[in-house]
Order: sequence, then structure tokens, then C-alpha cells
Amino acid sequence: MKKKFQHIYKLNLLVLLYFTSIPQAISQTNTVSMELLFQKAGLVDVQSIEPAIRVNLSYSTENNIFGKKLYDDLRKCYLQKEVAYKLAEAQKKLQLCMPGYSLLVFDGARPRRVQYKMWALVSGTAKQWFVARPGAGSMHNYGAAVDLTILDNNSRELDMGTPYDYFGDLARPDMEEKFLMQKKLAKYHLLNRRLLRKIMLEAGFKMIPNEWWHFDGFHPDQIKKKYQIIE
Repeated sequence: MKKKFQHIYKLNLLVLLYFTSIPQAISQTNTVSMELLFQKAGLVDVQSIEPAIRVNLSYSTENNIFGKKLYDDLRKCYLQKEVAYKLAEAQKKLQLCMPGYSLLVFDGARPRRVQYKMWALVSGTAKQWFVARPGAGSMHNYGAAVDLTILDNNSRELDMGTPYDYFGDLARPDMEEKFLMQKKLAKYHLLNRRLLRKIMLEAGFKMIPNEWWHFDGFHPDQIKKKYQIIE
């Protein structure tokens, strides 16, 4: 009888260990598959080109506008090679004019399967106007867009007037002067945003009118001709 209970105990223990290990195994598999997906598409880790660039992928945590972890444990920012070299150039320009300062990347390449998840979370709400429809794809889905800010020489984010991924007009570069007049943005907010735009535009990036943090490596028409969507 004693041997029988020992056998049952060991069996239950093995079952418990098996099922508790599944989430970790799935997480590791998804993380590797996302990185392999980027690498097979010819994308590169931006820090392998310019280690001074800082990376903190917002969607690899729950600390984002969606409140959900969308990238599993991905920690590296991947971009198309040409775009990654442009970002390295922007980092050098920043350090030339502001020694000790650094770019901080929130998002780079994003598989379209993640875009579908994002769209499902906002579809039918007021927030859907701030998320690219997955059918057409975001420039992030081509690996040719980057979301970022600037860290000062004490590793503090410059105050841009809104947080990253702010769903509202206050984040719009094309409405900054209006909000300055209304005292909803301060002069230093605009100066910080202009510094970010200056170095990114000089490095060859294109800005968009509704998000101070988002920059495309090329004009969207060029991106769609040069690259394929990463599924």
C-alpha cells in the first residue's frame, strides 16, 4: 500500500512539473520565433550597430497604453538595416549637440500579427483612430518605423508634454503652437520635441503629424516599395 501511495505521489509531482513548465516554454518559443522572424527578414538589432542607443520596448511589458504584454520577452529593437543605420546617425548627431544625451527606443519592428491584436483591443472605441488598421499595415510592420524619445545625461526622459503613446491631440506636432497659446504645452515641451525632430530629420527620417515620438525611415510609399510586411 505504501509503495502505491509513493507511486501516485511521484506521478502527481511529474504532472505538476510538466504543466508549470509550459508557460515558460511557450514564452521562450515565442520570443525566439519573433527574433528569428526579424532576422530572416534581414532586419538588424539596432544596438549591434550603435550600442549607445537605449532600448525599452513598451509592448514587452504591461506598462503601455493597452495594459497588455504584446511582445512576450523580446528586449531587442529590430529595424531594416538602412533604417537602423539612420538611427545610429541620429544618435551621433544628438551626442554632438548634447553630450551625454541618448535616444531611448520604445518600439521598432512589429509583426502584423501584433497589429491585429492591437486593433482588436481598440476597434469600435475612440482609440481606434490612433492605431493603424492591420489590413494596410503600419510602417512598424515593415520594420521601417521607430518610436522614441530622448534621455538626458542623468538618464531621465525629456518632458515632451505627453507620455509616449498618448491617445489625444496634445501629442500632435501640427497642433503644438495652438496648445502653446492655450498654455496646455509649455515652451520647453516644444524645445524638447524640436530637438528630437531636428536630429531625426537630419538623419533622414520622416515625421508624421499626429505623434511626436513616431518617425518613418522613408516616405510610406517608398517603404512599401522597398520592403515586405512582416507577418
